[in-house]
Amino acid sequence: MTDLQQIQTIKSQTLALIAEITALPKPTYKIDGQNVLWTQYLARLHETADWCDRQMAVVAPTETRSQGCV
Repeated sequence: MTDLQQIQTIKSQTLALIAEITALPKPTYKIDGQNVLWTQYLARLHETADWCDRQMAVVAPTETRSQGCV
């Protein structure tokens, strides 16, 4: 698996988790002295998706062609 494929897989998995969390939101709770903050978890997932976008731009840069008028 190439780096690009791995990044695409990570992004795909992250987006699936975001869809799951937003479809069935859960309350914040405390278990064994640890807080589980779903809003922070969701924010981290968004950060991960953004990171994937930045990495894909580096690994597989795109070319934009334009044509000017004379």
